[in-house]
Amino acid sequence: MSTPVSAGGPRFSGWNLLLLVPFLMLVVPWFNADQPRLFGLPFFYWSQFAFVPVGVVCVALVFRMTRDEPTVSSGAPAGGVDELDEGTAR
Repeated sequence: MSTPVSAGGPRFSGWNLLLLVPFLMLVVPWFNADQPRLFGLPFFYWSQFAFVPVGVVCVALVFRMTRDEPTVSSGAPAGGVDELDEGTAR
C-alpha cells in the first residue's frame, strides 16, 4: 500500500536560508576580540547584543515571506460552529 502525501508537510523556501544568519554568532573565533570597545564593553559582548535584533529581524522576515494565504477546504461543512454543535449539519 502506498501512503498518501500530505500537502501540509515541510517545504523548502530560499527564505529559510536567512535563518542561518543568527547562527553566525556561535562562531566564537570570529568574535573573540577585545577591540573595538563600545560603551566600555569588549567587542565579544556588544557583538552578541547586536545579534539579538538581527536574529529577530531574520526570523520575522522569514515568517512574513513564507506564510501561506488562508485556504478554504472544499470538504468543510458550510455551517458554523453552532450548527455543528447542535447536530443540524449531518
